[in-house]
Amino acid sequence: MFHPLVRVVRPMLVVAGALPFAALAQTEQALQPIVVTATRAPEPFADAIAQATLFDAQDIADTNSSDASGLVALAPGVQITRNGGPGASSGLYIRGASSAQSLVLVDGVRVESAGLGAAQLSQLMLDEIDHIEVVNGNVSALYGSGAIGGVVQIFTKEGGNHPPRFNFEAEYGSYHTQRQQLGANGALDQDGRTTFNVTVSREKTDGFSSIDPAVAPNANPNANGYLNESVAAALRHAFTDKWDGGVRFLQSNGINSFDDAYGVPTDLNKSHDRVRSASVFANGRLTDRWTTHFTLAQGQDRAAIEQNGVTTNRFDSENRQFVWQNDFQLARDHKLLFGYEHVDQSLDSDELAAPDRHVNSVFAGYVGRIGASQFQANVRRDQYSDFGGANSYYLGYGYNFDAHWKVTASYAASFRAPSFDDLYYPFSGNPSIQPERSHSVEAALQYASGKIGVLRLTAFQTRYTNLIDYAGDGSGFYIAQNVGRAKIQGIEGSWEGHVGATDVRASFTFQNPLDETNHEELTRRARRFASFTAHRSIGAWRVGGEWIVSGARNDYESTLAGYGVVNLSARYEITKSWYVDARIDNLFDKDYELAYSYNTPRRGATITLGWRQL
Repeated sequence: MFHPLVRVVRPMLVVAGALPFAALAQTEQALQPIVVTATRAPEPFADAIAQATLFDAQDIADTNSSDASGLVALAPGVQITRNGGPGASSGLYIRGASSAQSLVLVDGVRVESAGLGAAQLSQLMLDEIDHIEVVNGNVSALYGSGAIGGVVQIFTKEGGNHPPRFNFEAEYGSYHTQRQQLGANGALDQDGRTTFNVTVSREKTDGFSSIDPAVAPNANPNANGYLNESVAAALRHAFTDKWDGGVRFLQSNGINSFDDAYGVPTDLNKSHDRVRSASVFANGRLTDRWTTHFTLAQGQDRAAIEQNGVTTNRFDSENRQFVWQNDFQLARDHKLLFGYEHVDQSLDSDELAAPDRHVNSVFAGYVGRIGASQFQANVRRDQYSDFGGANSYYLGYGYNFDAHWKVTASYAASFRAPSFDDLYYPFSGNPSIQPERSHSVEAALQYASGKIGVLRLTAFQTRYTNLIDYAGDGSGFYIAQNVGRAKIQGIEGSWEGHVGATDVRASFTFQNPLDETNHEELTRRARRFASFTAHRSIGAWRVGGEWIVSGARNDYESTLAGYGVVNLSARYEITKSWYVDARIDNLFDKDYELAYSYNTPRRGATITLGWRQL
């Protein structure tokens, strides 16, 4: 949706109005990738005022995970929970914000459930993804509701200006896991004005029992398998030197077997899930200073629960979006953006009836630099058909001491609109509740150089008011009410770079996620967690590993112990086209929990054979 022309590459793209600090050497500039999510406009990664993380195509090839949630777990400030194995429902927590308070976009398109207010991140497979950007912190002023904790933006693969090329992978591993992927991309004409990409993938695993029968005796002890079938396609055409447009499509279908702690041991439960993103876009240069971008899109989230062959409930959400964004170059180092967004959100369910929601939004932003000072300001007004309006703003400042060191500070106000479950679910919904509100402040110290990459240390605090909580009404029912308050403060560090020829990614977070209403820690948020990855190319080999650690966390019925998990990988280039990849997950066979009573995979291994046309 935002600047589909921008592609993440290792050499930096020089974008007018988004230039790095003037003292940076040209050799330093050439190593900076481009990100767009932190400002809704292209900028060098090291120039972002907000904490930003970039996972590019090499990071996707290196990771042991097969879905987006596993990769995003390596970002600073991010925790992932999962109710079982692959395909099971997962939770996304950015700086302690819940899944409903952390926004997920696919090519700029909202794909969350209207009922829950959260997206099914575990259904989005990496085979179809080109790169992922994560922005931590309060950015509703850029993206509207749900961006209190931050934004995860997923960019699907596109074609390149070269003859059509094909690729495939076949994988087999523990739990009888099988994965196949086939792709093609390139140009459809000699001058490269029309490019395309098509990727299809399938993953199937027998899995393991998702719930420990020792904790929940009524759960079925059988293995819980998962099947995912996904497809992504993109087509882009340059009509003139100033106008281009195209279409993008992503659909992921998952069937996940799961356990029910409150059923009987013979129950067979399945969830049928779908995430879809489809968009048509156009980009044009109206003048030398003014570019405009149009996107018409549809995002879907579908979920149906089946028990013993009978569908018991169904939730079909749809988000229809129109976005018009304009970027105006005021001067060389000063850019203004402004635009309009319209969203129609609907829910079709056999559990609740809800009227369609209509949202009209206007937004504006400014990024600029005066000498060593860097500025960012964003404002947004969202008008909802069901509860009224909400205002958001973001103010950021950065100061470069020299070519490498800088400090940043920001202050922001955000909101989360009530979900349809909050408003209309039978016996618990409350149509009169209002949006949750938050105010955030953060300050950071950053060092960036071409030799070691970008290191950043950030202190942050977010205060939540008007939180939606479910309080008893005296008759045995719990009704949604705006009664909650919370405060999350902490320190996070990140490093994306290299030591010599070794690519390194490291992060740590120390936080205090406090429920001020009940004076206790927020559930499933660890006070301390970290990750570290290192990968190195040695001749025809690329070897590396991941280390993910977390402290103890409170859950609804227990305290989850801390854990540390190590994953290893090795890839060998047999020829320029053929390669083989081997991975070991949970090397030390750790027994740990991401959610109370739910099992996690023990030690496992996979091997992949791949081919790409050169």
